[in-house]
Amino acid sequence: MRNRYLDLLRFLAIVRVVVYHVTGWATLTLVFPAMSVMFALAGSLMAASLTRSGPAAVGRRLRRLLPSLWVLAAVFVPAMLFSGLAWSPRVLLWLFPIADPPANNWGALALSIIWYLRDYLWFVLASPIAFWLFRKAPLPTVVAPYLLLVAIEVGIYQAPPPVLREFGLYFGAWLLGFAHHAGMLRRLAGRVVYPLALALATAGGAWIVAHPGPRGYDLNDNHLGNALWSAAFILIVLGRAPAGIAWLERSRLADRTVTVVNRRALTVYLWHMPFVVALTPLVDVVGWSHQDPLGLAIRVLLVFALVGVVTLVVGWVEDVAARRRPELIPGGPPVPAEPTAPSDAEPAARPGVESAAGRGVEPAARPGAESAAWPGAAGRAVGSAVVPAQRTAGEAATVEVNAG
Repeated sequence: MRNRYLDLLRFLAIVRVVVYHVTGWATLTLVFPAMSVMFALAGSLMAASLTRSGPAAVGRRLRRLLPSLWVLAAVFVPAMLFSGLAWSPRVLLWLFPIADPPANNWGALALSIIWYLRDYLWFVLASPIAFWLFRKAPLPTVVAPYLLLVAIEVGIYQAPPPVLREFGLYFGAWLLGFAHHAGMLRRLAGRVVYPLALALATAGGAWIVAHPGPRGYDLNDNHLGNALWSAAFILIVLGRAPAGIAWLERSRLADRTVTVVNRRALTVYLWHMPFVVALTPLVDVVGWSHQDPLGLAIRVLLVFALVGVVTLVVGWVEDVAARRRPELIPGGPPVPAEPTAPSDAEPAARPGVESAAGRGVEPAARPGAESAAWPGAAGRAVGSAVVPAQRTAGEAATVEVNAG
């Protein structure tokens, strides 16, 4: 059966990302480092898929990821071409964003979230080799991205390629997901996990305080501080995950809400930023100031409402990509169906085999589970909404990394 605690973590992460992009509150990144949590959950699910299917899991993960991107591109790429984006072969990167796809001035802001799909693709493609290394030498494999990031941030490795910086920043969280799937985090004794988490949080916090960014103590402005602080957070929320959350199942509304957001997480993530960027100047005109709590609340509600409408219209694409029966609103009464071919969905439970939930699972796939897809890095504010700032030199009309 599904681990609803992981579903709840994913729900909280995607909601936090949307609220952060509307409000720009840096404190949210410290309270809940959603970006790294989502990569850890994605890594755990990827490890489960590799355990079941081997390298074929790569194709299945990409199948679940890309169709929602293609729907977004079908709307925005023609609009950008009509409004000044020059045609070049690089436009085809919108079909498979292994590198930053081109965008015009407004598109670079509204579609800044494409950075996640780029990193996700890199990590998925690297996962078969990384998983083999992890099985041979778990601890050195998990530590390697953090050591790479330390070498970059302290100047030992100067002018690294952007891809290596992203691996240093986020692939460590992905590999902690591998450890979660293997049950390693759950088996860590309290006398180990709590001092280790405290040491990582202290080191990360000290680095953040000593190297504040343009928005103060925002994790997305500080790569090393982000990685260390987030690693501490992941060790606790995944390493000490509860066996269940019965209170969620007792509330039909809360349970259905978590299900809907999980089944539509990629759609929510891809479409929320265009609405944040579009609404920011409009709500300023009518006096809903980002400095006013009521104005901020109205902004947040408007973004969620608009995303909800888009989700009703195109969210079913995620069902098709996952080979589920398309639903307008997910989580309704189950409908009897013919047996389906194994997919890369989260497996069912069986004692003795570790799963993405850190508990026993059956190596056969169970239809209906979701993959992790979502959210950051440095940005600048328009009104109060967070929009991207380029990290490295490159062509101006290229989507760059934005924070989550």
